[in-house]
Amino acid sequence: QLQASGGGLVQAGGSLRLSCTASGHTFSRYAVGWFRQAPGKVRKFIAAISWGGDGTYYIDSVKGRFTVSRDNAKSSAFLQMNSLKPEDTAVYYCAAQPANGRDFYYERAEDFNFWGQGTKVTVSS
Repeated sequence: QLQASGGGLVQAGGSLRLSCTASGHTFSRYAVGWFRQAPGKVRKFIAAISWGGDGTYYIDSVKGRFTVSRDNAKSSAFLQMNSLKPEDTAVYYCAAQPANGRDFYYERAEDFNFWGQGTKVTVSS
């Protein structure tokens, strides 16, 4: 089970840190992905991190502003979001899936079997 938290209302240019905490799984061997769904739009992949933390990936629109990290000892992953823009407004989801390689990550929603419930991020202009 995954629990996403940390969303809220922030002004443009501000920062938020989202957390994704797992229970009931060997989180340390799960790759984690972050997705977001803006109002009226489909859910979209934005970032990923391998279970070893060696592999990370970001879509262009968040690269340089968002950073994924994880603390396997705490069964948690994080999405640090800086320089937020109104277009970042969305419900953010974390997802996890077992992976074989410490630097392997997934990018497609269909590759993940475990999802958090979503946390809403609103960026005002």
